[in-house]
Amino acid sequence: MDEDRQTRRAIRIQEKYNEQLMALPNVVGTAVGLRKRQGQFTDQVALVVMVARKLPRASLATAELVPRELEGVPVDVLETGAFHSL
Repeated sequence: MDEDRQTRRAIRIQEKYNEQLMALPNVVGTAVGLRKRQGQFTDQVALVVMVARKLPRASLATAELVPRELEGVPVDVLETGAFHSL
């Protein structure tokens, strides 16, 4: 699948699941971007879920976990800190 098609698909998934993801504790935003592995960007398009603080999966209840993928689109969790308006 070419990158444009992957991006359009990821945007559709983001729109479909945004409300559900934003309801999770610690989630501060969602975006579509390139997946990051071991500090390096890959060429794989992913749904990026931004969290105030990245926590170990074992410390979260099942209902609080960000899924690893949604409908075949990989999900990447990115620690951004909390967002504040000026």
